[in-house]
Formats: sequence, structure tokens, C-alpha cells
Amino acid sequence: QKLTVLDLFCQREQTVDQIDRTFTESSPPFVFDHHKSTYDRYGNRKWAVVDTGYCAAMVYWRWLREQKLDDRTKKIVEEIEPLIKITNDRDLWLGEIPESRLWQGLVTICGPWGVLMRLVSDPSADLTKGERDSAQNFVDIQEERFEQAKAGILRTGDDLSFVGDGLLEFGDVSDFCGLILDRDPNPPKLAAVSAKRMGGDWALSLRSRDGLAGKIITLLKDGKKIRGGGHGDAAALYFPYSYSEDQIRETVLAAIKQEKERTEAPNVTLGDLFKGLN
Repeated sequence: QKLTVLDLFCQREQTVDQIDRTFTESSPPFVFDHHKSTYDRYGNRKWAVVDTGYCAAMVYWRWLREQKLDDRTKKIVEEIEPLIKITNDRDLWLGEIPESRLWQGLVTICGPWGVLMRLVSDPSADLTKGERDSAQNFVDIQEERFEQAKAGILRTGDDLSFVGDGLLEFGDVSDFCGLILDRDPNPPKLAAVSAKRMGGDWALSLRSRDGLAGKIITLLKDGKKIRGGGHGDAAALYFPYSYSEDQIRETVLAAIKQEKERTEAPNVTLGDLFKGLN
């Protein structure tokens, strides 16, 4: 199957209309994704397979397994299953496969293209000794940096741990938030990390363990959703340059309060209303 790279997020509606007109029922789908924004816009299209429960690689891999494949292709699909599971664990921020953190370290060290070339030459999910040692060294240094960054956390009760700009490096967010949410004896409901971008605006990353991050994203009207729309426990927004970190933090806290009030509201049914009439 030919590789097609299509960024529908930036495409004009006319482009999508053209795809709708030219795509035939007998043709295989060519868009595989997992972001909620893609599901909302294109989830009902025959040319797209969108499942928010898996990463895009897993969505495509699961679809491939259901196809009639020749023996060689079927063998390849079966052999890459461990790598797909590691990717899914990392992208959805599940934290169930420790090896995924080492792979993330390798991506940070070598860059995505370097790791892609490695996988082209060797698609094995097993790290070589050199790869493992390098990735583990990166993780060890990262852990030291995390310990220093913990001193800069702004904690607000049980609701939020907020980390300001300059405390973390690129690629640190998920693992640092995992440290806060999984290793803290009294973890907050939400971890947030802000970072000043080159253009002056703010990137805000949110992490949770019970779907709160995704819910908060929908409530933060002042921020612009980063493409994809995020996942239940891993999401992000851009805030205008005019905002201060304190304003961003207060906005997040207000959204948490709103979500708590919504979930704690009493569920009154018609039966409850008529009880007093008996």
C-alpha cells in the first residue's frame, strides 16, 4: 500500500469535499487516526478509520490484522506487535510498559528521523545494549533534573500541581507529570506544565489519571486547542502571549472547580420529583 501523508487539520473544506466525491466504496481507507478532533470531523467517513481508544499506529495495525494479507506481510504485521504496543503505551500515556520510557529517551537523543532509520533497518522492539545504555543514561539525568524541578511546583490543594516555564526541557512533560501523579503519596487531580514558545505565546500541557485533562480542555475557552484535541489524560492548549502564568493557572483552577461542580451535582430524576406527591 502506498504511503499517503495527509494533514486534514490544515486542509480546506473543498479538499475534503473532493475526497468525498472521488472515494469509492471498494477503495480501502487511507486515513488512520485517534484524535478526538479527527473523530468529530471525519469519524463517519468511509475513507477514515478513527478510534480514540488507541494511538494512530495501533489503529492502523489493528485494521491491517483484519485484512487479507499475503504470508510475508502477515508475518511482518505479527512481528511488529511489541513495538506497536510500546508506541500505544507512550502516546496514550498509559505507563504500563516501562520500556516505552527508554524508547522515548532514544527518540529525544537521536531525533525522530534517527529512530525511524533504526526501525527501517531493524524493526525489533528489543533495544541493543548500546541503545539501552544511552537511553538509561538519559533517563537517569532526567530524573536528577526532575528532583530539582519538583521544588518549583505550585501546588493548590488536591486539585493542581502547576509547573512554570524553564524548569523542564523538551520531552520531559509526560515523565515528570508521571512522577507527580504516580509516585507522590498524595497526588493532585491534575498536573499542568507551561512553556513559553518562540512566538511569545504559551503552550500548556495537562496530564491526569482519570480523564480530567481531556475534560478541562473543553472548558478552557481562552486557550486554543493544539491539533488533535488531546486525549483523556494527556492534552494541551496554546494561550495568548498577553497571559501571565498566574492567569493561566487561575484559569485552569476555575475549570477544575467547574468540572467538580458538574460531577457533584445531584442527579434528580422524574421519579424523585414525584415522590413527594404520594
